[in-house]
Amino acid sequence: MALPAFGPDPTPLSIEGLTVAYGEHRAVERLSFTVRPGEIYGLLGSNGAGKSSTIKAVVGLVRPSEGSVRVFGIDAVTDGLRAKERLGYVPETSLLYEALTPREFLEFVASVRRLERASVSARAKSYATAFRLEGEFEEPIASLSNGTRQKVLIIAALLHQPPLLVLDEPLNSLDPRSVRIMKEVLTRYVASTGRGVLFSTHTMEVAQQLCHRVGILDRGVLRAEGTLGGLRERAATGDATLEEVFLRLTREDEGLADAVRALEGT
Repeated sequence: MALPAFGPDPTPLSIEGLTVAYGEHRAVERLSFTVRPGEIYGLLGSNGAGKSSTIKAVVGLVRPSEGSVRVFGIDAVTDGLRAKERLGYVPETSLLYEALTPREFLEFVASVRRLERASVSARAKSYATAFRLEGEFEEPIASLSNGTRQKVLIIAALLHQPPLLVLDEPLNSLDPRSVRIMKEVLTRYVASTGRGVLFSTHTMEVAQQLCHRVGILDRGVLRAEGTLGGLRERAATGDATLEEVFLRLTREDEGLADAVRALEGT
């Protein structure tokens, strides 16, 4: 099967006025942002900020209450299959068939996406070598560590060389070497013309190193977005780290000193 064309619009991801509600609870409120060609866009926020709900709306796991999600100009709600063809997804929690081996699981993913077996096998082998997965490639997934399962999910998302990668906390459970490899994978990935990455993470240091722009979510609302330099200016924090900027813009720095002092003597 030939890889799908990017789509009618060169923008990897465009979200306009997105609202995601679960009953009376609005997890995401009128959210708008874009992921540009060649960009790694970091979606940052505390637990419950709406990051995973946003990503689930992008990949079609939840239906927006309002607003639009477009993948290379394709409506992800009304034309979900075409949109899904153009993205690779790593969920926050492992979704794997535990009775299969990594090789069998990747072959299954390739068959669902109707990919050529030979090219997929070579690609999977390259990623398995990079992530040092060869020793577990024929072991049942049920017997694998969380970190090894995460590597399998990452490889599965990359198999069809999607023009948009959607990653929800992809570094969870990875060892330091694998984190370094993942950074290299993403940097090389967006170096190919037109591709984009939406990257959700709690790890501010990684976001500062890797992301071209970040959006800061707080209780479902986008409080700020831009480059680190632009966010520093907005927060008036000088040469602060992304963590310090995040805490300032979400007002989570309020009472932080008191909380630290409360630990004295523990």
